[in-house]
Amino acid sequence: MSRFAPVALTVACALLVLTACSGGVQGTPGGAGARDPYFPKAGNGGYDVTHYDLDLGYDPDEEHLTGTATLTARATQELSAFDLDLKGLDVESVTVEGERARWNRSGQELTVRPRDDLDDGETFRVTVRYSGSPVTITDADGSEEGWLPTEDGALALGEPVGSMAWFPADNHPSDKASYDIDVTVPEELEAVSNGELLDRSTRDGRTTFRWHTAEPMASYLATLAIGDYDIKRSTTGSGLPVYVAVTPDQAAAGRKVLAEIPGIIDWAETNFGPYPFSSTGAIIDRPDAAGYALETQNRPVFPGAPGTALLVHELAHQWFGNSVTPKSWRDMWLNEGFATYAEWLWREDDGGDSAQETFDALYDHGEEHHKDLWSFPPAKPTSAAHISDDPVYQRGAMVLHKIRQAVGDDIFYDIVQGWAAEHRHGNASTADFTGYVEERAPDEDFDGIWADWLYGEGKPDRP
Repeated sequence: MSRFAPVALTVACALLVLTACSGGVQGTPGGAGARDPYFPKAGNGGYDVTHYDLDLGYDPDEEHLTGTATLTARATQELSAFDLDLKGLDVESVTVEGERARWNRSGQELTVRPRDDLDDGETFRVTVRYSGSPVTITDADGSEEGWLPTEDGALALGEPVGSMAWFPADNHPSDKASYDIDVTVPEELEAVSNGELLDRSTRDGRTTFRWHTAEPMASYLATLAIGDYDIKRSTTGSGLPVYVAVTPDQAAAGRKVLAEIPGIIDWAETNFGPYPFSSTGAIIDRPDAAGYALETQNRPVFPGAPGTALLVHELAHQWFGNSVTPKSWRDMWLNEGFATYAEWLWREDDGGDSAQETFDALYDHGEEHHKDLWSFPPAKPTSAAHISDDPVYQRGAMVLHKIRQAVGDDIFYDIVQGWAAEHRHGNASTADFTGYVEERAPDEDFDGIWADWLYGEGKPDRP
């Protein structure tokens, strides 16, 4: 905070400095990054987004996207400038509260300088108009995300940072918001996104789909699938809407497993508590559309018809990862460990191996199938390239099983359901989880579990 003499103020305005030109107390720029330990440029500081309103149009033949993104946000400090994450695409204009704003770009950072400073606590709207051919992003582990052109359209996947390839965002899991996504495509195609389909209308050979997600969603969980899909609607036993989109060449292969969605949701509600969203479902694209499945909110995406175990895994993420979202990418095991353990529990309840048998087999022979299983602890991935490696998934599930062994089934399921309820639609860290477990089972000593299984290097001693 500082004051400038009139001459200095004139010079500052002429040089287009980031601070606002006023005679009073001035704001400062928000941070260009949320200080994530693995993705330091992801997200931004100085504000919190509450809602995204995206109006998109896509031409698959030209692979051309046009977009108008309006973000409603609240300043968390006095702001003279703030950043949005946007990779590729051409920015045409930016306004803040309806007034044209100055902006510049550097890498994935779109820096916006509103005409007037934003007060701490002020709610504001920023609108970005943009267009171009969206990029496919190659992650540190070699997988592809962002905008993936397909044979008949496109598939947008965002974990961990790919959403910035198709809309400007505060692109970090710690900032969740509601979404309205309108998508206009050639009339012969479908456009499937998160939440509920409010409306579809066709005019002059193009169809507009209006999708609404009321519950908070991290940007990496937003998805858009454009192509030729068979659409099926149904409900679970409790009346929860199920919306499934399947590419025609996977319809036969996917029919049986997709019919299991209502039963899996009912089973998961028994184990994890009430389903946290207003609909569920799945998107099944061709096997070559992506190299992995992803737990996009409301309806996970699969490259080809999944097996039951994978479907259970991605649906379990609706509780663990989507509703209870990690504060940083270091907490990834809270997503993947829970979803992997859900597979163990499903197998146990479905008459297969018990979770204890799965644990024992993994401990005794895990290296045969997961060569890097003991290479690092689940709560301390060595780099961004390893946040989706086996220790995060398999050893993460082993941590949960060790907790279950320590406290017994009754308290364990109280912990799991209480955790999902307490942090519903919020964010949580590993420290939040270990503290929660200790509070719910105060007579148990968890130090050994945390030291050996959660944070310990190498293979723990025989359990």
